[in-house]
Amino acid sequence: MPQVEFHTGVASPLHFACRLLRKAWRQGVTVVVTAPPPALAALDRELWTFEPLEFVPHLRVAAGQPAGAALRRTAVWLCEGAAPQPGPSVLVNLGADLAEDLERYERIIEIVPQDAEPRQQARARWRRYEASGWPIRHHAQPASMVQKEG
Repeated sequence: MPQVEFHTGVASPLHFACRLLRKAWRQGVTVVVTAPPPALAALDRELWTFEPLEFVPHLRVAAGQPAGAALRRTAVWLCEGAAPQPGPSVLVNLGADLAEDLERYERIIEIVPQDAEPRQQARARWRRYEASGWPIRHHAQPASMVQKEG
């Protein structure tokens, strides 16, 4: 049963995701990231530039792409659609929809921006996780963090 975490009130979801992915990479954790293609493209760019002289290894993964050797050696998979099998046990969702094959993950992390529409979509995802009986942890961003990231 996956552990689900919601990080809400995030002023800059891409920057937040970069910091989270850098931490995972440093800890040796491989992560799947799902989002709409424009968000994945922006995250791809941000992972190259969010910190000077630092790079988080990542690859874009097209829908249906097999898990080749390069992908298996890469810490962060930016996936359009379902991730190849076998794959990482951690999922970070930056999109409005639930990812496919959620049961395969040990940990699911939802990053929720401050805007009203994404918050409403996140509430719907929360209810679906809750209906599945999965444990949910909530991490609201403090006001000071919200202002600093903006």
